[in-house]
Amino acid sequence: MTPSERWLSAAWPFVKSCLPAAPARVVDVGCGPHGGFVPILRADGYDAVGIDPNAPDEPPYERVEFEQVELPHEVDAFVASTSLHHVLDPAHVIDEMTSALTRGGVVVVVEWAWETFDLETARWCFERLAPDGESGWLQRRRDEWLASDQEWPTFLRAWAEGHGLHPGETVVRLLDERLERRHLAHGPYFFPNLADTTEADEQAAIDAGEIRAVRIDYAGTTR
Repeated sequence: MTPSERWLSAAWPFVKSCLPAAPARVVDVGCGPHGGFVPILRADGYDAVGIDPNAPDEPPYERVEFEQVELPHEVDAFVASTSLHHVLDPAHVIDEMTSALTRGGVVVVVEWAWETFDLETARWCFERLAPDGESGWLQRRRDEWLASDQEWPTFLRAWAEGHGLHPGETVVRLLDERLERRHLAHGPYFFPNLADTTEADEQAAIDAGEIRAVRIDYAGTTR
């Protein structure tokens, strides 16, 4: 499985548990080039569409920035997986989602809190990178950090701010201001991009206090 497939497989049980019953209308915000959760949702009987400028160029996808799309009314659920932290204005995006939701509709968010990606967690991840694997985002961050000759916190903040990444705590705060929180949990995030490392392996390291739980699982409903 690719890292993307591993991530979707791991996140799907949480996403599914928060959704209304099929055939509810679900919009996957930032579905990516492979369609994100849309194929799984449609196979499960949902009326699902995906929005992303790099989405597949076919129905049921819209290749456009979320901020530019004309949303349908009466959306039962929005799913946003690792997309809200890098939109230009997360408050505006969340406002657009909540305004289109049906009464009692749900927003399901799977995110990461980059600000909690500390040195111990980084080292744990870097020790588990495939030696001859594809140059993924963690490999690139490791190589850039080593070349920068900076302390890890300084490097990480400069990288995140340079790419306009919003802290996870900011995303959660904005969601809480607009929705009735139904679920918030933290857990494994890096395992899809690590060699011979499972979600359970990362969770065990979290439980042992060796690394931080960087993933955010959030669900909220309209008030």
